[in-house]
Amino acid sequence: MKIFLVPQQRGISLIELLVALAISSFLLLGISQIYLDNQRNHLFQQSQSTNSEGSRFVALMLNDYLGKAGYRRDPAQLLEDAFPEVSANSDCEAFAKGAVIAPTRNSLGICLRYQPLVSGEPDCQGDDSKAFDDSKPFKAPPESALITLALNYTPATELHQGLLECKNLNAKSPGSMELLAGIADMRLEFGLGSKDMFEKKLTEDSGRFIDASTWTINSGPIRAVRYSILLASREEQRDGESAIFDAWLDKADTTSKARLSAEDKNRIYQVASSTQTIRNLMP
Repeated sequence: MKIFLVPQQRGISLIELLVALAISSFLLLGISQIYLDNQRNHLFQQSQSTNSEGSRFVALMLNDYLGKAGYRRDPAQLLEDAFPEVSANSDCEAFAKGAVIAPTRNSLGICLRYQPLVSGEPDCQGDDSKAFDDSKPFKAPPESALITLALNYTPATELHQGLLECKNLNAKSPGSMELLAGIADMRLEFGLGSKDMFEKKLTEDSGRFIDASTWTINSGPIRAVRYSILLASREEQRDGESAIFDAWLDKADTTSKARLSAEDKNRIYQVASSTQTIRNLMP
C-alpha cells in the first residue's frame, strides 16, 4: 500500500491581510494626495495664466485707445474746431471745447474721442464709422464722423464677473461690447493740464493727478490717464494670503474694501496699471 502525504495548506492570516490593507491604504493616500496636489497646482497655474493674459490684453487695449484720443487727420486743424463742446449724457460727462478725455458718469470708466483715420474705420464694437471723403491724406473729416467711445467698468457681486465694456456713442447699433471679464476693481486718475486748454504755460494746477470721481469740467483739461485694474480668478484657487490683494486693499476706499473683502474667497489676483500721456494734445 502506498501512502501519499498531502502538504499542509495554509491561507492568508488575518494579521497578514490587515498589514496588506494598511500598506495599500498608505499607497492610495499617497497617490490621491499627489493627484490632488497636481490638480490644485494646475488650477492655480491656469488661473494665474488667465489673469496674466487678461492684464496684458486690457493694458494693450486701453493704451491703444488712449493713443488714439485727440487724433486729427489734419494736424493744422485747431483742437477747438476738431472737437466741439458736448453736453453730458447718460454715458459720459461733458466735453469742453477741444477736450478729448472725460470720465464716464459713474467715474468708473473713460470717455474719449478721436477722428477716424480712414472712411468707415471700425470702432470697438466692430461697426464701421460714418463714411467720408478720405481721398486726401490731410483732409479733416466732418464733425459727424467723429468717434466717441465710452470704456466703462461694471462691477459684479462675484469678483471674477466684473466687466470692461466699450460703447461707441455714435454707433449705428445701440448697446455696448464686452471687452474683458474677470475684473474685480478699477481705479482711475487724471493728470491735468492748464486751466486754459490752449495755454501752453504751466500753472500750479497742471501736472497733478486727481481721482476721476472728483474731476469736473472746471478742473482743467485731462492731459494724462493713470489706471489700475485688479483682475480676479474664480473662488478657492489659492492657499494662504495674497500680497497683491492686501496691497490693493490698503489703498481702497471704505466701500470698495468692504465689497472686495466680503467676496475674496481665496481668489488669485493680478494688477494691470499704466500712466498714459495723451500724446495728440502735446504741443
